[in-house]
Amino acid sequence: MTTETSAVTPMMAQYLEIKAEYPGALLFYRMGDFYELFFDDAVAAAEALDIALTKRGKHLGEDIAMCGVPVHSAENYLLTLIRKGFRVAVCEQLESPEEAKKRGSKSVVKRGVVRLVTPGTLTEESLLEARRHNYLASFARVRGDGALAWVDISTGSFHVMPLTEVRLGPELARLAPSEVVLADGDQADLGDIVTESGAAVTELGRAAFDSAGGEKRLCDLFDVGTLEAYGQFTRPEVAAMGAIVEYLEITQRGKLPLLRPPQREAQARVMQIDAATRRNLEITQALGGGRAGSLLSAVDRTVTAGGGRLLERRLSSPSRVLEIVQDRLDAVAFAVEQSRFSEDLRAALRKVPDLDRALSRLALDRGGPRDLAAIRNGLEQAGAIADMAEGHDLPRLMAEAVTALSGHESVLDLLEQALVAEPPMLVRDGGFIAPGFDEELDEARQLRDEGRGVIAGMQAEYSQLTGIQSLKIKHNNVLGYFVEVTSVHADKMLSAPLNETFKHRQTTANQVRFTTVPLSEMETRILNAGGRALEIEKRLYDSLKAAILENSDAVSQAASALAELDLATALADLARGEDWTRPKVDASRALEIEAGRHPVVEQALRKAGEPFIANDCDLGTAHDIWLLTGPNMAGKSTFLRQNALIALLAQAGSFVPARAAHIGMVSQLFSRVGASDDLARGRSTFMVEMVETAAILNQADDHALVILDEIGRGTATYDGLSIAWATLEHLHEINRCRALFATHYHELTNLSDKLDRVDNATVSVKEHDGDVIFLHEVRRGAADRSYGVQVAKLAGLPETVVARARVVLDALEKGEREGGTAQKALIDDLPLFSAVPAPPPQVIRESGVEKRLAEILPDELTPREALDLIYELKGIAEG
Repeated sequence: MTTETSAVTPMMAQYLEIKAEYPGALLFYRMGDFYELFFDDAVAAAEALDIALTKRGKHLGEDIAMCGVPVHSAENYLLTLIRKGFRVAVCEQLESPEEAKKRGSKSVVKRGVVRLVTPGTLTEESLLEARRHNYLASFARVRGDGALAWVDISTGSFHVMPLTEVRLGPELARLAPSEVVLADGDQADLGDIVTESGAAVTELGRAAFDSAGGEKRLCDLFDVGTLEAYGQFTRPEVAAMGAIVEYLEITQRGKLPLLRPPQREAQARVMQIDAATRRNLEITQALGGGRAGSLLSAVDRTVTAGGGRLLERRLSSPSRVLEIVQDRLDAVAFAVEQSRFSEDLRAALRKVPDLDRALSRLALDRGGPRDLAAIRNGLEQAGAIADMAEGHDLPRLMAEAVTALSGHESVLDLLEQALVAEPPMLVRDGGFIAPGFDEELDEARQLRDEGRGVIAGMQAEYSQLTGIQSLKIKHNNVLGYFVEVTSVHADKMLSAPLNETFKHRQTTANQVRFTTVPLSEMETRILNAGGRALEIEKRLYDSLKAAILENSDAVSQAASALAELDLATALADLARGEDWTRPKVDASRALEIEAGRHPVVEQALRKAGEPFIANDCDLGTAHDIWLLTGPNMAGKSTFLRQNALIALLAQAGSFVPARAAHIGMVSQLFSRVGASDDLARGRSTFMVEMVETAAILNQADDHALVILDEIGRGTATYDGLSIAWATLEHLHEINRCRALFATHYHELTNLSDKLDRVDNATVSVKEHDGDVIFLHEVRRGAADRSYGVQVAKLAGLPETVVARARVVLDALEKGEREGGTAQKALIDDLPLFSAVPAPPPQVIRESGVEKRLAEILPDELTPREALDLIYELKGIAEG
């Protein structure tokens, strides 16, 4: 699209000028009640939004493509465009058409971009998931060192951590940001890492990543002389934070969000979980996409949006600080024991709105009366909860939270007096300030709503003053409001002292009309009362918003406290309802779980009416690596995952699905369970498996927990066996970590005699009439076979294939017992499958016994009839 503006209308020239400043974004150009899009923007938006594409005039001899969306429903369209990868520049009218006309009849209304909408800068309630953070992140590199900063402008949280490039992928997987800002040129080597996390990539000029400029921007933002009050930040950390602030200034057009002071995080304080492990364990998102089926979905019983976001953070970043874990477990234990108090607390928390996001919208001037009411209602519930907690011997975490709920009386009193119970969504709708709060507003509303009554009152007043009972106050479009008397009383009205109050306006055949200064003023006030009332409300809205923002730190602390209480009581409700127990967490290397269960699988089985078979796991100091064998479908993968999830839940501060659990602090959690092709990056299933295994072997320390399933299965048998063998030895000798290692290579079970910390375990099965019955019980020992043919039969393979597989398997096992037979000789000895004719289909005839049984209704038989029937059926069978 060209920016040539010759021979175009002034309005289109304005559009092209503004569009030139935002070439990478769709321009929502405000025209009255619509946002219009033109040229290529219109074509792209019409296709993405499935709306009509029209045309408006010509440019350079060609039709101008156009489409539009209503302003009142623009948020829904914005969400669609953002999800489809677009960025949108919102261009508003900065003056009214009347103001524009004052500059000349053909003057164009001033317009300007007020906001650049991107995935990481959303704040509107309708554009965000209430129970998930929407992070904007930035990665900076300074002389080989790196740092990652991230912010959620919808809640104000602001964090930063030193980070190597190697750890960038795992940290992005943990945070799941919507957008990541990189310096110009960095997309070439970091872009794949970012996009793999699901985030959009935005490049910013390298000047934005200058640490000196970044420090100044941060100091200006927080109105401090130095950042030392918030911690000792490295140059890369300051650069990453400064780049985020710069990007927010660009996208928000100078209206910076209300950000909390930056918090420095350290990798050593949280359990390290890489991207592959997060996917495999389905911590916050199921493998099929979405929340359903994930651990988060299974354990989330929070009743507030803030509590839901806090739960996701805890599950994504389990703590490695023992004191923090114990405090969280103490809070849950208290809520479990004090069930009545806990339920009352949850009932009160259900009434708590999303304080963080309401506060953020107010700070960005995207709020409304309902956000004011949300702050009021939230603080009101905070006070009620603080009162409820009085007299209880609360654990430290809950006691600190309750303390933050008090001390908001001044703001709360102001909001309670000022606001109606159920305010409208928009300021322009008016009617959100309560009667009696502002005398001037009440007067304006009275004039607006009760103008006739006010005039009637003035008429009575003037009638009494003049002594003329027939005096009337009337209105027409020429004179407006006027006092009217009959000609009989004209002389009296025109004489002193009444002529000083009543000024003559008009004389007709039978009436004389007057006006007064109060009446003229009242007329103006009545006619302007509606607009004046709205202006007063807007002014009061601004003052109430300012009062809230002055107390934003206290409101934010209250919001965090409410989320903390919500999470503690939610996890307690989960523990009571699911029969979970408090784990013992310490600094040891123990992993002792008695009757452990998989929280997600157990819930799924319960819905199907089936029980979950609990199992023990003991990775103590003597044997901290279990080699697990057994057939497919027997539950090996479930067993592996459930123990990893129990360790994760314990360090997240939750009770766990087990009869008892002793968790020695896990520093890193690695999972390689299942695999799939990565065709986009040219990786086969086996290559993906090897890459993930390599990452584990290169990183796992002695406090890590590793779960591996079927290492080496994607290649030839002896290659795979060799790789699995060497991997197990490396975990034992080099990594020296705790591990659950599932395999079909039964040869590996002999390693338990060689490697002193390896113990064998197997999943029990029973074989009956050639079929396998899964018991889902894990016991010590090794499996002697994999029952693959039986599982294939259960899967529904044709009987001819199953029968043929049994023949081949028997021959192979015989050859193995006899010292091994050459593959070619084996193939030569066995007749080809294709030469074996398929057996004719069996014709199943109904027997006499079956026919007789079909005629019987057991509930209608007497004991004697039932006995006679047995003899009858016996006779039919023998005959």
